Amino acid sequence: MSEITPYENLANAIVLQAAKDYRAARRKLKKKPGNTLAQAGIDSIERFFCSGWYKCLTDVDGEMLIRKLREED
Repeated sequence: MSEITPYENLANAIVLQAAKDYRAARRKLKKKPGNTLAQAGIDSIERFFCSGWYKCLTDVDGEMLIRKLREED
């Protein structure tokens, strides 16, 4: 049985916060479709989910995560 390392805790926290921020930006955009700041946030987080850094943090497929988050609406 392996324990979760502090690195893994940090990596998980980064990914979870990005998902929370993505949801919040989607809610803002839904309330005000012309909200360019919310759209920029969504675009930035989607780039993160497809980045090499994201792949270093987790084995969760970024494209799949984006699809799942979009399905929540």
